[in-house]
Amino acid sequence: MKLNKRRDAELVNENIPNIELLLIDDEGNNLGKMMRDKALTITYEKDLDLVVVAPDAKMIVAKMMDYSKYRYEQQRKLRDMKKNRNVVDVKEIRLSPVIGDHDLNTKLNHAKRFISKGDKIKVSMRFRGRMITHSDLGKEVMQKFIDELGELVIVESKPKLEGYQLIAVLSPNTNQS
Repeated sequence: MKLNKRRDAELVNENIPNIELLLIDDEGNNLGKMMRDKALTITYEKDLDLVVVAPDAKMIVAKMMDYSKYRYEQQRKLRDMKKNRNVVDVKEIRLSPVIGDHDLNTKLNHAKRFISKGDKIKVSMRFRGRMITHSDLGKEVMQKFIDELGELVIVESKPKLEGYQLIAVLSPNTNQS
């Protein structure tokens, strides 16, 4: 029997419908099939709570446990998972086909800082007006930028012209020596 999803979150003790369920004790032993009321009396004798652990199974599985401790551990696991989650941002660096050397070095330093944090980099170069006719100069500047980063990055997508923009995506090289 499947239960309503909205109520699945808090299926504890009297909130469990009065149906037959499979009872597991606090040590993990199977106590067999029984009605909810009988399971509750056994659970209360041991000073524990009856918690549904598998509401979607053919026969609902309930376990005897300390519910507040169980809920605390679940919240702690969730908190630890959020803390250990590795979020990768995509940072954009804009170049110009006629960028000066000092400006290029500044952009390189920004890129190195982003890479050290583990972020991906989207390098874009916008051609204005008739600059598009000299897109080969832009490709040279973009390639110089990528070559300067060297072993720090892996080129995810090579520089390609999309309309009036030259775009490349770089990601951190995790297996550098």
